[in-house]
Amino acid sequence: MVVYALITRQAFRRYLTYRGALFGGVLANTVFGVIKAFIMTAVWRQRATIGGYGLADALTYVFLAQAMIGPMSLLANGLDIPARVRSGDIGTDLFRPVDFQNYWLATDLGRAGFALLGRSVVPFVIGGLLFHLHVPEDPRVWAAFLVAVFLGTVVSFALRYLAAMSAFWLLDEKGVTGLANVLTSFLGGMIVPLVLFPGWLGHLARMLPWASLVQLPADVFLGKRTGAAVGGAYLFEAGWAVALLLAGRLVTRRARHRVVVQGG
Repeated sequence: MVVYALITRQAFRRYLTYRGALFGGVLANTVFGVIKAFIMTAVWRQRATIGGYGLADALTYVFLAQAMIGPMSLLANGLDIPARVRSGDIGTDLFRPVDFQNYWLATDLGRAGFALLGRSVVPFVIGGLLFHLHVPEDPRVWAAFLVAVFLGTVVSFALRYLAAMSAFWLLDEKGVTGLANVLTSFLGGMIVPLVLFPGWLGHLARMLPWASLVQLPADVFLGKRTGAAVGGAYLFEAGWAVALLLAGRLVTRRARHRVVVQGG
């Protein structure tokens, strides 16, 4: 475990060097958050409550979703596996004395930790200054929210890992990762809360792993889930994380048989 903690720390420090990208990400997340907030305000003026959400809940959800773009990598795959497959560096990765999947998980957790501190706080604070947001005062709610975010980050990694591993068979994985990004944006609740989805589509979306990325952490933050319901959210996220990580391990085993290292 120590070596994976060191990998996570190293990944965190690596992203500290990308200050320009950090500033651009913060600016984009904030601007699009404000635009979406104005749209939500216009919609909620027609009805006081939609899907159990009042206007303050909807606005808070908007800025939470914007804050989750970085940690959950909602708009991009964020893993270097395809590039390393094409360059051949993946051969070195497979021979490292650490578990291949756990190495990438540790690296992604370092990236997510940096994104949470660097890209998530500012857009939410600015959103709070411009709009009336629902901000919990109980520190236990914040703690429960962070646990939900952590589990959601693991689910996000497991989904993106499966998409990235397609490069072992396709070499150009952009079609698969592009489709995965579309599904994440739509079913992850980044565009609108899943509670606004109609009928069977809403029920289906809330049963899929993408619900772990924004909807469940937001529900915990907004107090829509309390007590045993929070535990149920954790079980949902942990269950999908374990299932997807196991699928990733099977794919990794198959991928090793695809690698041919020349000159060694």
